[in-house]
Amino acid sequence: MIILSKNDYEKILAHAKNEAPVEACGLIAGEISGNDKIVKKVYILTNTDHAEEHFTIDPKEQLSAIKDMRANGLIPLGNWHSHPVSPSRPSDEDKRLAYDSSASYLILSLMNNESVLNSFHIEGDKAEKEELVIGQE
Repeated sequence: MIILSKNDYEKILAHAKNEAPVEACGLIAGEISGNDKIVKKVYILTNTDHAEEHFTIDPKEQLSAIKDMRANGLIPLGNWHSHPVSPSRPSDEDKRLAYDSSASYLILSLMNNESVLNSFHIEGDKAEKEELVIGQE
């Protein structure tokens, strides 16, 4: 299960809406408790492709985020990106580029002016939806 605070969800949503129709992206970090991944910090990063159907995280920003995680005792949990005009499910490209099978991949769809956030475990060409809970914090 992935546990995300309402504030962090709203942070992702606001950035994704602001970047649309370009895909927005970032990282998530936190702690693991049993089978639960608890997101403590969301990183808003730049999509250097500035593209509507794929993203590349700015490597300098990614390194800075990893350094921040280490400095704050957080564990990298995965990444997030938006699908401005497609459903909240991994595309073939998302699956192909999902190199870390321990990561969670959050995808926020903005299709039809409705926001839908899902989390996925991706291994090879298989993607399984993970339980996602958006808390009140």
